[in-house]
Amino acid sequence: MGESTGSTQVLAPSLAETTHSPEHRRAWGLLLLAASMCAGAAVRAWLSFHDDGIYWPDEIYQSLEPAHRLVFGYGLIPWEFVQGARSWALPGLVAGLLKSSVWVGAAEPRQYLYLVRLFFSAVGAASAFASYRLARSYGASTLAAACGAALFALSAPMIYFGPRAMSETSSALPVVYGLALSLAPTPKRWARVLGASLLGAAVMLRLQTAIFCVALVAMLAARRQWRLVLEAVAVLGVWAVLFGLLDKLTWGGWFHSAIAYLRANVLEHKAEVWGTAPATYYLEVIWRSMPAPAVCMMVLGLLAVARAPWLLIAAVAFVVVHSLVPHKELRFIFPALPIFCALAGIGIGVLQTRFRGVAGLAIAAVLISSGASAVFFHRLTFGDLGQYENLKPGASAYDDFGTVNRLLLAAHERPDLCGLKIEAVHLAWTGGFTYLHRPVPLYPHVGPPRASGFYNYVIAYAALAPAEEIAAAEGNLVLQRLPGSACVKDNAYQWLLP
Repeated sequence: MGESTGSTQVLAPSLAETTHSPEHRRAWGLLLLAASMCAGAAVRAWLSFHDDGIYWPDEIYQSLEPAHRLVFGYGLIPWEFVQGARSWALPGLVAGLLKSSVWVGAAEPRQYLYLVRLFFSAVGAASAFASYRLARSYGASTLAAACGAALFALSAPMIYFGPRAMSETSSALPVVYGLALSLAPTPKRWARVLGASLLGAAVMLRLQTAIFCVALVAMLAARRQWRLVLEAVAVLGVWAVLFGLLDKLTWGGWFHSAIAYLRANVLEHKAEVWGTAPATYYLEVIWRSMPAPAVCMMVLGLLAVARAPWLLIAAVAFVVVHSLVPHKELRFIFPALPIFCALAGIGIGVLQTRFRGVAGLAIAAVLISSGASAVFFHRLTFGDLGQYENLKPGASAYDDFGTVNRLLLAAHERPDLCGLKIEAVHLAWTGGFTYLHRPVPLYPHVGPPRASGFYNYVIAYAALAPAEEIAAAEGNLVLQRLPGSACVKDNAYQWLLP
């Protein structure tokens, strides 16, 4: 009997040790990572199939429309692609997706649009994993790093931007994964080269991410890893040459897009036409769009200063630089958001080391706040996201202008279509030829009158269209067929986006 009692006393601590062992905590961390990434990817995928709206014209005319013109030979041309103020890196990436869609027999607009959205949704989910890797590079436990990844995977604004083909969303992944590889405690040479290369590739997608290239060199110098500093500078230098070479091949001059972009937005202040905002804009919008996750990122991110001071400085510097620019949009700081999420994971790791009881509360706060944000992601308004704040702050941010885009898809199906005019909205807030996908003239609301004969369909308000002429309807808009069976050729038609 005594031996039995002693045996029980020996076994009990062993069971407790097994339950709270590092292997057990690591298993829970990996489970949380997988669950949050799968949930985040699922919501982004759902959004890919249910939202035809536009957050801002750039998601069409800086990526999809030039890619469509590259692959199919026609598309509207915005001023940036007239003056060469954008690199062809992002449109080239999207063009590869469109071409792949054609190769597999999915050449219809709805098909290739789904492919593009799902690709960028996957990029968003992968960015959550990159956030996890970055936190692990700074010594965060598997569970702590997974909490940081969950913040990015599940917070509403990250979900919202996920499927959109924008330079900010596409550059976030190479930025964060590049830092994760480059700043690991003992990275192998191939990992260091790949990490710096990813940062160089991010600059080709989004010029402003060069801030993180400078930050990488500064962080390695702060560690006095001079050989790695030289290695990173060399790799980044190669990518700078590739950036210039791409511009030389596409625009005819070395670094043409960077020079034209900076001239237009720094010297000529073109971006300010779209509005200006105070320096506190980003803090205010992040608070409105995800209040509870924002608190977790800020509080836990400050705790990360114990382990990752230079990483915190780099992320804050990126936001500060953008705060000094008069024209502001939440998407501009998107590449820094997964870094802040990684910093939150590092902060939880600090708590696990010093205040284990508090760490449990922090983990619960992160999971509850990010989970709730994901559950209620569909409630985001433009006011929450800091867009159209003076026009429609209370309007849902989802499927905005989706009605006109679905009518463009309906027009694509009309066999007798020979020209189309969009009378109801400005052409820039539509999907253009990416959605229409027919080589016919597409006119803006200020285009030629109906009597010109240049087009035989219009997208107009339903209240103004005779019932017998309606070919399709969406909300308060209709695709209306005009009398006549053919169009007069418009020899003066311009493919420029007005």
